[in-house]
Amino acid sequence: MPNHPSKAVDRRVIRSREALKQALLTLMKHKDFDDISITEIVELADYNRGTFYSHYDSKEALLDDIIRGLIVELLQSFRAPYENEEYFRIHELPAHSVKIFEHIQQHAELYTLLLKSNAHSHLREKMFSAIQQISRDELEHPTLEGINVELLSVYSNHALLGLIFYWIENGLPYSPAYMQEQLVKLIQWRPSVARTKKPGKP
Repeated sequence: MPNHPSKAVDRRVIRSREALKQALLTLMKHKDFDDISITEIVELADYNRGTFYSHYDSKEALLDDIIRGLIVELLQSFRAPYENEEYFRIHELPAHSVKIFEHIQQHAELYTLLLKSNAHSHLREKMFSAIQQISRDELEHPTLEGINVELLSVYSNHALLGLIFYWIENGLPYSPAYMQEQLVKLIQWRPSVARTKKPGKP
């Protein structure tokens, strides 16, 4: 049977990177990201600094690799409702086709940890940039008179991420199915009037 040294190397690379990622995440449960040293990461992962630097040039690059993996799956779940459709009819969107909340629940511990850390703004920025880019590249909106399509995309994607961040930061109080249903209802809801509330009046 022929040997495949490259496959063995690939497995070692994957194994060492995964160990470094898990070490960083474990440390982030107890310390701010800014206070964590590379020495602490490699000691917990049971590797040396040479191994670390063969994969990453900084702890920020390691964190980016963790976030990048999350975002790949986030975008897969974002695409789910339209990836096999020629036309994405947003106002006819069935709730069960929305998969993004299922993805968040599957990785709830990691999202919660990152959003509670002092790296939270980095995660938020990466998530928005990724969804904004995929919306720009894969969804073509019809020309809407008087509406700037770029601003519409920014508004819609911030609204979606606002729901996601609220859900995570409050401990996922609702099921993914409930969040999917609510998202669809919010997309379809277009109020034309709201009652103003005055102090002292019911």
